[in-house]
Amino acid sequence: MGPEASINPIIALFPYLLIFGIFYFLVIKPQKEQQKKFQKMLEELKKNDTIVTSGGIHGTIVNIKEKTVTIRVDDNVKLEIDRTAVARVEKANLAS
Repeated sequence: MGPEASINPIIALFPYLLIFGIFYFLVIKPQKEQQKKFQKMLEELKKNDTIVTSGGIHGTIVNIKEKTVTIRVDDNVKLEIDRTAVARVEKANLAS
């Protein structure tokens, strides 16, 4: 029997645990925080907020439903989009 047979299994797993720990803090945790921030932004959408969709359409919210948002993109032009299609809020309506 060589010295390899006497290695403790916990010590052999240490490099894998170290890699998983680094992966968690560099990838998984920041992604979860970004998802929470995005969900909070969607919940805080209000009428008259100026938004940009994931497709690059700029508009102003005129109506909010449970799963969709109606935006005005020009005079007499309104689009109904999914809430999840809102990429960011350009200018939030400060009046509650």
